[in-house]
Amino acid sequence: MDEGPAALLEDVTKEYGEGASRVEALKHVNLTVRRGEFLAVIGASGSGKSTLLHMLGCMDIATHGKVEIDGHPVPKRNDSERTLLRGEKIGFVFQSFYLLSDLTIRENIELPRVFLRAKGRTLPTAEDLVDMVNLPRRVLNRRPTQISGGEAQRVAIARELANDPSILLCDEPTGNLDTANSKAIMEVFDNLSKEKATIVVVTHNPAIADHAMRRVSMKDGMLSDVP
Repeated sequence: MDEGPAALLEDVTKEYGEGASRVEALKHVNLTVRRGEFLAVIGASGSGKSTLLHMLGCMDIATHGKVEIDGHPVPKRNDSERTLLRGEKIGFVFQSFYLLSDLTIRENIELPRVFLRAKGRTLPTAEDLVDMVNLPRRVLNRRPTQISGGEAQRVAIARELANDPSILLCDEPTGNLDTANSKAIMEVFDNLSKEKATIVVVTHNPAIADHAMRRVSMKDGMLSDVP
């Protein structure tokens, strides 16, 4: 879909547990992620920011409220439909790279397409994707054990871009990297943002959040804009 927001949360509450042990991880959260937006979600550990990311990533379901990705309501009762929606619409970048050591970099990047219903879609090549994350094309024939941590994270980003997702979700994507490699990763996100990619980064690091076009803050399960 080409109109409307990339993601939408309306009055979303997420509860865990029952009775006296019930915890509200999210409390009546409203969020619109605009297409082409680079959004940072900041907050301390336990604030609810990772739960918010899981809502956007169709990895968890709301107790109350509505979640839409690219105009598609996230199903609450059908795990397979959520999996398909996640595979076709969402890229997810974690602190850890989760590359398969027995596959080449090319094979790792192309792996998500095994699960994609790609009929009629024109997708970027592996060469296009390594160009997008500022890696030389010769890396495609190497294996994850033959590249650095910073390069591995860029490969992980390329892999998540392979299906041309509507939104790229990043959970502390520089958390395992040194300062130089963190800077290189943020340059990748800056360049993707210039190309109108939709990016949401969850971080506790203000220096990372400063790269974003807009920042919101999570505290005690509640969301607020950051001036």
